[in-house]
Amino acid sequence: MEFSIEQLRELITILNQTDITEMTLESGDLRLSIRKRETVQEAAPIASTTPAPAILTPVPAAPEPTSRKLIDIVSPMVGTFYRSPAPDDPPFVDIGDSIRKGQSVCIIEAMKLMNEIESESAGRVVEILVNNAQPVEYGQVLMRIDVL
Repeated sequence: MEFSIEQLRELITILNQTDITEMTLESGDLRLSIRKRETVQEAAPIASTTPAPAILTPVPAAPEPTSRKLIDIVSPMVGTFYRSPAPDDPPFVDIGDSIRKGQSVCIIEAMKLMNEIESESAGRVVEILVNNAQPVEYGQVLMRIDVL
């Protein structure tokens, strides 16, 4: 996996729009860690094999498509995250599922109200970052979608 400067900038921009302070991507021999600085609200790419921050050391790996555009589905409120409409029902979505714009992807319960959260884009679910019945904060990333 190789990253272009443009892809790194896009990844940092996406990270800055969330409450996530650190993220690590691994593929083959490549490990990329991005961490927000505490005093400055910008993400700085660092390589785990290099002690100095803000230095990226690419490691050759198998080629992979680089045209991915990931978007975050974030919680619009404080509440409790649920993956399915009822305890015995299957989840709204699983990793790898294709979804359409406007499709319900989870529920956030707030003050005894069940609020269905819909995807704002069509795509494929690549990450679900919250466990079922876990409390979530406003703006917390719930899942990531690879936009079609």
